[in-house]
Parts: sequence; C-alpha cells; structure tokens
Amino acid sequence: MAELIEIKAVEERVILIAVGVGDGSDAAASLEELEELVDTAGAVTVDKMIQNRENIHPGTYLGKGKIDEVKERIWELNATGVVCDDELSPAQLRNLEDALDTKVMDRTMVILDIFAARANTSEGKIQVELAQLKYRAARLVGLRNSLSRLGGGIGTRGPGEKKLEMDRRLIHERIGQLKSELEEVKRHRDIQRKQRGRTHTPVAAIVGYTNAGKSTLLNRLTGAGILAEDKLFATLDPTTRILELESGRKILLTDTVGFIRKLPHHLVEAFKSTLEEAKYSDIILHVADSSNSQMDIQMHVVYETLRELGVGGKTIVTVFNKTDQAEGEQLPRDLHSDYQVRISAKTGQGLEKLLETLEMILRNQNIYLERLFPYPDAGKIQQIRKYGELLEEEYREDGIAVKAYVPAELFAGLQ
Repeated sequence: MAELIEIKAVEERVILIAVGVGDGSDAAASLEELEELVDTAGAVTVDKMIQNRENIHPGTYLGKGKIDEVKERIWELNATGVVCDDELSPAQLRNLEDALDTKVMDRTMVILDIFAARANTSEGKIQVELAQLKYRAARLVGLRNSLSRLGGGIGTRGPGEKKLEMDRRLIHERIGQLKSELEEVKRHRDIQRKQRGRTHTPVAAIVGYTNAGKSTLLNRLTGAGILAEDKLFATLDPTTRILELESGRKILLTDTVGFIRKLPHHLVEAFKSTLEEAKYSDIILHVADSSNSQMDIQMHVVYETLRELGVGGKTIVTVFNKTDQAEGEQLPRDLHSDYQVRISAKTGQGLEKLLETLEMILRNQNIYLERLFPYPDAGKIQQIRKYGELLEEEYREDGIAVKAYVPAELFAGLQ
C-alpha cells in the first residue's frame, strides 16, 4: 500500500525592515504594527531591523551597509523574504531583490493581501482586485521576479493573482471594467442613501483605527453578529444595522473599514464608495482604543483620512473603548470631537452613557413641535412617532394636542 505523504504549506519567515527618517522615533512603533499585519497575513517575523537615515535611499530603500547586514541575517535565520515598512517604487523593489537575492515585499503588498483574504461581498472583491491591479500594473516586472523566487505566500492571494501574467494592456482593460462595476455599485449606494433620506432616519458612521473595537461595538448595540476578532482588518465589508433608542427613535449604524497608518492610496481610492458612508452620515462615532499606547497617533491617522475623504462639519462623538484594559489614571481626551464617552464594548460598561449622548444629539438636531392636530390629520402623529420623538399626546374634543421633537425636513409638513 502506498504511503501517504503529508504536504505542508511553506511557512513564510520574514525579516521586517524600516527606515527611520529624522529622529526615527515613529519607525519602531510602525514596525510593531507591520509585525501584526504580517502575522494577520499568515507569515512569521524572525527579525526586525531599522536604519536611521536622513532620507530613504531612492534606488534601494536601504543604504549599502544595511543591505549587507540584512543579507547576512537572511542567511543566519533561514528567512524566505523581507518586508519593507514603506511602499516601494518599482525600481526600489527590483534593485533590493537583486541585492538581497530574496523575495521583497512592502507594507502595501501585505495590506492588499489581507484585504484579498477578507473580502466576502462582490463589492469588496471588486474593490480589492482594483487596488491590487493598480498597484501591480506599475510593478509587473518586479513581481514576476518575486514570484519566481517563491511560489505562493504574501502578495499572491486574491482575485488579482491570476491577472499577473497578463500584459499591461489587458490589466488596464480589466481596471476599466472594474471601475465601471464600482460606478454601478456607487449608483446603487446613492439610491439607498436617498431612500434613507426620505425616511428621515439619521445615520451614524462608526469609524476608527483598525482593531479599535468598531465591530464589537456594533454587535453589542444591535446584535449584528459580525466577525469581531482581535486582528487587524477582521471585518472589511461595511455593515448597516438599525438601533432603536429608548425614546423609540431609530438610528442607522454603519460600520466602516478600519483605518491604518500609511494606508495605501490605491485602497483609499478603491474603497471610496464604502468610506463615503462617513461623508453622508449625520453623526461620526470615532472609536479609539484607549488601552493602546499609540492611541493619539492612531486618532490623528483617522482624522487625516477623514480629511482626505472630504468629511467635515459633522457631529463627532469620540468613543474611548477598552477602558477596562486601559492603564493609568489619566483620562483620555480628544479636542477634535464634540462629545466624549468612555466605554468597554466587550463588557458593556459605559454604553448607557453613549446611548444617552446619541439621544441628546438627535434631540438637538430636531425641532420642538407643539400643536393641536384635528382628528382627520391623526395620520401625521404616526409620522412623528416613527421619525421623531413624541413627548406628549392628549386627546381633546377638538383634536389631539401634541408635544414632540421632529426632524427639520419633517417639521414643515406638520404645520
């Protein structure tokens, strides 16, 4: 009888390298995050190396001395590749591969790989493939060399991989096709948004750094049942759920894709239709991980990304999450937001205060209405009950006396 041979996937063992420009203080923290990304992508980090320079080397990313040092470490640790903490130009990618004689990846390639593995909906898959193809179109030659060195692993997953052997003309044709498909998705999303506007239902977009606890919060508030792992980019596709507040007022909560420092430009472009949920929302719930020592930097990244998307003039509630894990007595604060709440989405601590804050915001955005409705107009009270907050109703001989808070767009029709 023939003996069965167990075939195991080749474990990717990578060395992470970064260039610290100036004082280089941010390079170590960024490299820690890259290690998490690499782990999420399924590879093992065997070493981390930082070179402090005045500028990134335009031809090889690292200086010659550091390249020799990395080459030695690859041999000593039996590494299968290196990952650079910045997006490499096609020339840097090729030159560094030639100099190190190993597979070279950059931060963007790792993030795109994770997105490819996490995309579940057809929209998510289109967005990821578009971002992958745009990235790869300029790096086709370098990537061919990469893949010939190591078959599989980071950078070879997802719908984009089968396009690698096409020539540039076919890739650009495919990019055009995907853009058209995304335009169709965007049109469909615009129609949904207009329908929501007609129902006078306010929308709160949940934004934040990846792994801050956005999905856990949505699950806790609405029982959405979406994946909430302690991993970067655990959820990719946006989820919208209805939350009914104590007053009976309904609000739509939309979870958005997590932000991250050095978020690839191609991804921001491809995911614009998804991220635009924040642009058209009434309230921004900015979830921040108060247990993370890098929280201030992460919050800055979120605000920069929102600015890049043209999101402004919104009521912002900063939700300091994971307070049950936070160390130290100092209370976190955010000077950019209108309201701040400390919670633990995991334990439920502070959620009551968050819901009260949402009630208060909605009430402030509404107009106070006090009038007597004749009995033939009683149907209007049902509209108030559905879209506003009915405080009092009294049935009299000449009609129904009502006190309520209603959305501004509904107010005119109730006079």
